[in-house]
Amino acid sequence: MAKSCIVCGKTHEEIPVTKFYYKESEFYICPQHIPMLIHKPTELAGMIPDAENFPAG
Repeated sequence: MAKSCIVCGKTHEEIPVTKFYYKESEFYICPQHIPMLIHKPTELAGMIPDAENFPAG
């Protein structure tokens, strides 16, 4: 699996990415898009399973 941001696709060679786990899968996200994961997780639908059901922080 490529170590790239699930939103913008930038790799760990271009920008720092953070790994997180959900439903026994691992994902990467860059610092620019972490706020989306926290505040607008429904915008990640199709990128993370069931993201459309995540509550916003």
